[in-house]
Amino acid sequence: MPSAPLYFDYAATTPVDDRVIETMLTCLGRQVNFGNPASSGHAYGQAACEVVEQARRQVAERVGANAEELVWTSGATESNNLAIKGIAQGLGQPGHLITSRLEHKAVLDTVSELERQGWAVTRLAPDAAGLIQPYAVQAALRADTRLVSLMAVNNELGTVTDFAAIGERVRAHGALLHVDAAQAVGKLLINLREMAVDLMSFSAHKVYGPKGIGALYVGARARELMRAQIHGGGHERGLRSGTLPTHQIVGMGSAFALAGQPGDSEHQRLEALAQRLREGLLALPGVRLNGCATQRIPHTLNLNIESAGFNSLALASELALSSTSACNSASNAASHVLLALGLNEQQARKSVRVSIGRFTTQAEVDTAIAVFGRVVGAASVALW
Repeated sequence: MPSAPLYFDYAATTPVDDRVIETMLTCLGRQVNFGNPASSGHAYGQAACEVVEQARRQVAERVGANAEELVWTSGATESNNLAIKGIAQGLGQPGHLITSRLEHKAVLDTVSELERQGWAVTRLAPDAAGLIQPYAVQAALRADTRLVSLMAVNNELGTVTDFAAIGERVRAHGALLHVDAAQAVGKLLINLREMAVDLMSFSAHKVYGPKGIGALYVGARARELMRAQIHGGGHERGLRSGTLPTHQIVGMGSAFALAGQPGDSEHQRLEALAQRLREGLLALPGVRLNGCATQRIPHTLNLNIESAGFNSLALASELALSSTSACNSASNAASHVLLALGLNEQQARKSVRVSIGRFTTQAEVDTAIAVFGRVVGAASVALW
């Protein structure tokens, strides 16, 4: 693709790292680990089971969990469904659930389904900076609150929720906390042994692994309540039936093992690139940042372009970026996150998400700044 636009949509998906692809290839073809991990009666199945469990340990090590606390799923959407519906069914009768207006549709739509089944739902509004504060969760807790579901990193804004502090309040109340961490791995330090988190959703394709594979952390307090949503064989300790996709699982394990952490050289490189990008774009006339300026990951920016003549399509031939999340793109709807932030529909439609990652270079950042400058400048001139 010699004329392909530069990629600035890492928050939507990441390219699979070549090192991850190499590990996946060891599970494809007749000469390698093609066996069914559940076929324990012969060497092919045993070998496949061994690499699946190695991958489980790799994911667990990255997030500070025990390997037996992780359940393989098809991705964060299924993990969110399993966490929320599985606990709701285990409780046996409807109660009260807290979430926010900023969540991914995989959480919001699942919560709406429970609401139709009789659950009471509180959808918290963000503060002026676009954050869900611990005190807001505390104030929303009720005697019948059973579950709180919030994301660690907002997929559109890049803002970070203080889920560790929220977890302490939720646990003290006696409820469970589910955290959607699809955007967090490799960007935040996660140690589930030290956090009051009961359920956490993960996805491989946000961290340079393959699509179609994810995991759900199920802590001890949640395990006794969890009910499976997919039946047919009792795989994954009875929580998720289905033949395990060995190559995808091995890819996820490899991707998590390669994921950086705040403070390492790759994270520092991305912080420097992100600062260069942010300063360059915010210096342009009529460009402002959506969401908190400080409590955020450096990788993702959401920008409102105030120029009335601006159209994000003018960037598309040179830069691959998003005007909303992938889950909203199919419906061509304005971002529910930006509307919850207080933007009107016109402002939301004139906002773009720019996200960088492992393969972004300084030259690409400088090109992006130049393209934005040219398009925004042309839009401003067009008004005269």
